[in-house]
Amino acid sequence: MQLGGEMIFVGELSELPPGESVRVQGEVAIAVFNADGELYAIDDTCTHQDASLSDGWLEGCAVECPLHAACFDLRTGRPSGPPAKEPVRTHRVEVQDGRIYVHETAPVGAAPVAAEAAVGEVVR
Repeated sequence: MQLGGEMIFVGELSELPPGESVRVQGEVAIAVFNADGELYAIDDTCTHQDASLSDGWLEGCAVECPLHAACFDLRTGRPSGPPAKEPVRTHRVEVQDGRIYVHETAPVGAAPVAAEAAVGEVVR
């Protein structure tokens, strides 16, 4: 089931070990994270200032922006506190035959998708 947007090939599951991230291009740049075996995808650009979240520090289910230390929950896209105030979009992740795909949840500027529908869902 696709929630909207296109399906983007990320890479082989074996190429994204736990604790690592990769950036792919959708309508906007998307960061895909392997957080202890669970895959999550969020918009790659910090909502506080233009910085790549895929270059940030992953800890549990959160990523810390490398520029001003804003933290975002990978499950919901919500920031844990300042300096970021706005969430990033989350995207559904799917694994098919050992390949990772991301489904963009909604076009940029569209109403946000409910967190329950987009949270780091992995289909094997």
